Amino acid sequence: MVSSDRPSVSQPSTAKDILQAIERGIRAVEFDLQGINWNQLDLSGISLAGANLSGACLSGANLSGADLRNTILSNAQLDGTSLQGAYLNRSVLYGCNLTHANLDGAKLQVARYDRHTVWPDGYAYKKSGAVGPGANLSGAYLNTAYLRDADLREANLRGAYLSGADLTRANLEGAALSGANLQYAFLTGANLRDTRLNGAELQFADLRATDLTGANLEHLQSIAGADFTLARGLGDTTLSILRSHPRQDLETWNPFTRTNTLVSLAKLSDR
Repeated sequence: MVSSDRPSVSQPSTAKDILQAIERGIRAVEFDLQGINWNQLDLSGISLAGANLSGACLSGANLSGADLRNTILSNAQLDGTSLQGAYLNRSVLYGCNLTHANLDGAKLQVARYDRHTVWPDGYAYKKSGAVGPGANLSGAYLNTAYLRDADLREANLRGAYLSGADLTRANLEGAALSGANLQYAFLTGANLRDTRLNGAELQFADLRATDLTGANLEHLQSIAGADFTLARGLGDTTLSILRSHPRQDLETWNPFTRTNTLVSLAKLSDR
């Protein structure tokens, strides 16, 4: 039998007991924290990394310096909460209420928000490193980032590094991806309507079942191994541009989808 040095966990019955257990060193992910009420509490420096705090009530709480990395805060109430210096990297803030929250020095790189997230008045969330509609992520390093189903409509991703990123079913309508590095990116089922991809690097990108209606695909650096199977919205002019790439690139196989670029484009012409 393999022994474990993790402390044994008995499920506390109250929010206070859960908090005391976390303060004793038991990881927050061991508990169901959805909808928990920690309004007005001093939680400064607490580690809640990876926990599910969906719908939690944290209004007026002190979370200064707290570790909230990878924490799910969907529909959580953080009205008036102090998040000074808190680590919110890769957290999920969908529908989160941050009205009057103090975000001075908070780290929000790759935190995900949506159109329902309520930010403090005057807070420049689009330039915070967070990912969501209208975000300014020009030149951002997002290699291998997990952005599945992300809402990135109208986002500025010019020159962004998205190699290996998972953008499956992401909504990138109207986004600017000019010059972006999308090598090996997963864009299966993504909405790329009216997206500016001119000058982008699409080597080995998985573009199966994407909607490319109105997308700008001119001057692409490379499409070697890119898979366009079942892509929609590619008119004859755009298909002609794609087929004009070097034969060697078109005959390169995608190691994940087991097809080559030329075959994937040929299937589109048979629609």
